[in-house]
Amino acid sequence: MTTQTHAGDIRPPSALLALTELPRAIAEFGSLGLAAPILASAPHGDGHPVLVLPGFVTTDVSTRVLRSFLKRMGYDAHAWELGRNLGPKAIGAEGEKLIARLKAVHDTTGQKVSIVGWSLGGVMARQLSRRAPEAVRQVITLGSPFTGSPRATNAWRAYQILTGHKIDGDDARAQLSESETAPPVPSTSIFSREDGVVAWQNCIEPSGAETDNIQVHGSHCGLGVNPAVLYAIADRLAQPDGEWRPFERSGLKALVYPFAGHA
Repeated sequence: MTTQTHAGDIRPPSALLALTELPRAIAEFGSLGLAAPILASAPHGDGHPVLVLPGFVTTDVSTRVLRSFLKRMGYDAHAWELGRNLGPKAIGAEGEKLIARLKAVHDTTGQKVSIVGWSLGGVMARQLSRRAPEAVRQVITLGSPFTGSPRATNAWRAYQILTGHKIDGDDARAQLSESETAPPVPSTSIFSREDGVVAWQNCIEPSGAETDNIQVHGSHCGLGVNPAVLYAIADRLAQPDGEWRPFERSGLKALVYPFAGHA
């Protein structure tokens, strides 16, 4: 997979991909029934807590399917409980509300917390792991543009208007520079080249001993209900703490997961 492209050359997804986001997401949700037997065979968990962060302008309602699946797989799944994800307006200027939420789950369960973040939620998850690494077991992002230009997305204008956060401001540039480096905990990015909202090239984890990238087929808005994504999340979470390993896509998995690893 080639990702060696200058950040300024990366453009937002095409209008066609953007316009087909909703019907594709609905189709992915509809495929859950057919995929149920395969999902039931996914690796089951050890009961550790998992905090799920929604994407931009969405709420915990958007992650209900994902959290229900995680509970069936044997995890203690938690919603973020911070209302609509409007960036700093939701988590606090310094992320203090989200840090408090993470520590509440950590203190209540007495265990490290895995964090699954969708889109903007994934960007927040990576930053959260830097603020409280002692409380985080691993990070999994879904279509999260944590590197490259913030303008390589079809939602950057709406983000600025609704959050009041300027993507070209000094604080935003500092956060992006920090986010481009690997988190201090195992981290996996799940992304789709057919993403109609963000440029997939900006969702790629840098090469590292505890980083991985898993490509799936699907839309941006359907990542949280995409059977291939759910199976990959279950696989990642099932690894024993301290025994992280890259995703294995040999055999038939290669048909579902076009790529896993690093460029």
